[in-house]
Amino acid sequence: MALEIRQQLKLSQQLVMTPQLQQAIKLLQLSRMELMDVVREELEENPVLEEGQESPEEKTPEEEQKAEALAEQTQENVKEVDGDRDGMSDIDWKTYLESYSLGGTTADCYEDDSDRPSYENLLTRKPSLADHLIWQLNLSRLENRERAIDSEIIGNVDEAGYLQSSVEELAVQSGCTPDDVEKILAAVQAFDPPGVASRNLQECLLKQVDLLGMSEDIVGIILREHLEELENRRYQVIARSLQVPLDEVFDAAKFISGLDPRPGSQYGQEDVHYIMPDIFVHKISDEYVVVLNDEGLPNLRINSFYRNALSGAAQLDEKAGEYIQEKLRGALWLIKSIHQRQRTIFRVTTSIVKFQRDFFDRGVAYLKPLVLRDVAEDIEMHESTVSRVTTNKYVQTPQGLFELKYFFNSGINTTGGDSVASESVKSKIKEIVAEENDRKPYSDQKIVEILHGMGIDIARRTVTKYREMLGVGSSTQRKRLF
Repeated sequence: MALEIRQQLKLSQQLVMTPQLQQAIKLLQLSRMELMDVVREELEENPVLEEGQESPEEKTPEEEQKAEALAEQTQENVKEVDGDRDGMSDIDWKTYLESYSLGGTTADCYEDDSDRPSYENLLTRKPSLADHLIWQLNLSRLENRERAIDSEIIGNVDEAGYLQSSVEELAVQSGCTPDDVEKILAAVQAFDPPGVASRNLQECLLKQVDLLGMSEDIVGIILREHLEELENRRYQVIARSLQVPLDEVFDAAKFISGLDPRPGSQYGQEDVHYIMPDIFVHKISDEYVVVLNDEGLPNLRINSFYRNALSGAAQLDEKAGEYIQEKLRGALWLIKSIHQRQRTIFRVTTSIVKFQRDFFDRGVAYLKPLVLRDVAEDIEMHESTVSRVTTNKYVQTPQGLFELKYFFNSGINTTGGDSVASESVKSKIKEIVAEENDRKPYSDQKIVEILHGMGIDIARRTVTKYREMLGVGSSTQRKRLF
């Protein structure tokens, strides 16, 4: 077979991921806070982009069309510039810089010290457990060598208040003997909060009991000798072993349950994160109205100075024109991408309201099975687009605040031939557990029978899975004898 060179024409379609398309997809899946960070960063880096006072609906589309027309003519205008910079002297730079200033923060002036806020209100973070322990270490009367060992111990205490290193490891790290570490560890365990720097749960609870002077009582004996039986609620075994009435074991177990198993949790650094909804659903008369939440999102527009510069009002050299043109394209694509993101969220939420009308009217029990394909076909978009839109987006409804993904559930068959959403079944399981007798909690099989009486056909393993997803323990764990 002879080899030869040929020319061949081939027609094919392929998706090209341009930088603009990548930016639009990225903005689509960002949460509200992440979007605000991206916009703030772009405002700092792109001089063509600025925050305006007008609403986007009033001015932004017109500015976009005008800026696009200017961008198309920019290259031609730039080529006609001969590099003469004398025209730049006609620009009032002082006025421009004053109007472009982002208003940096300045130190507040107070006429009197009483008007100045207290330093406690200026703290950037609350003290951690390590800070609290080091503060107590500085107040203790220890030698420098002992302080070094103490600091090593504090550095190995986790956020829950437990020591994560063994005595032998601490001895190697500090270059001393295990006996010295044991001595200093006992001093650290005497610090506040009670039970801190313990090596396990038993030692943590015993330290708290010792501080109350109850180490030789039935409480201390149970913690030292019968902790496993206590965890498994074998109270009768404990009573027979200690030869005490069962009521005393109940009272001791009730007291132990009030101790703190995580003494360092009160000094945790986890701050409360408030969720701002991306969209609102309001009920007006018998109709639901979907409203976008634009609060906190700046109204972006093209800076008038650079817009005039591109229109030929100022003389620019070729490099300056190319730079402004590049920044203008980036600003326009960002504005378009944000508007497209908001429109897509609006359309997806509107479709969800149409499918889940019963939920908005009567609550979680009437949530219907719904998949991404149903909404995608309704709004004529791809499933991946709907998936990105519903990720980390929240909607405020008359029934409460929900993530958009909450409304997408698999279906569970009923005895009547219909199907019910999995979230609705979880809600029913939660209600059943809340109404049960604490002394005789329902088993998973009993919950299956109760749900079957409600017309829901479900397997026991499915109930177990949903119960674990809800954070509800088994019947043995839920049983309360006091």
